[in-house]
Parts: sequence; C-alpha cells; structure tokens
Amino acid sequence: MEILLIALQVVIVVTSILCIMFVLLNKGKGGGLSDMFGGGMTQSLNTSGAAQKNVVRITTVLAIIWVLAIVGYALVLRFNPVA
Repeated sequence: MEILLIALQVVIVVTSILCIMFVLLNKGKGGGLSDMFGGGMTQSLNTSGAAQKNVVRITTVLAIIWVLAIVGYALVLRFNPVA
C-alpha cells in the first residue's frame, strides 16, 4: 500500500508542475500571466490554431489526471490509513 501512496504522490507532483507549465503556455485572451510569460513566447513562434488546441487538450487531460490522483490518494488514506 505504501508503494501506491508514493506512486500517487509522484503523479500529483509531476502533474502539478506540468499543469502550471501548460497553463502558462496557453495564449492569453487579455492580460494575465499567460500574456506575460507563455503568451508572448507562443506568439513569437507563430503557433497555429491546431497547436493551440493541442495545448488546451493536454492541459485538460493533465488537470483530469491531477484530480483523479488526489481523489485516489484521499481514498487510499481514508480506507487504509498509514499510522
């Protein structure tokens, strides 16, 4: 059970970092962090609409994995507490 907890912790940390990176890469639609960091970079690279849609899809999938990992971690701790 401890291996599962460690694996879920690693998934949570990795997906958290990746979510932050992909959120900053999203094109901003007016002000905010994406314009300051990711927005300027993506505009200078002349990304297409398809590439931007892929970034949004990847961000969504990462967020779903992140939520599922947190719920799974909570359920494992709830039914099998490490004391």
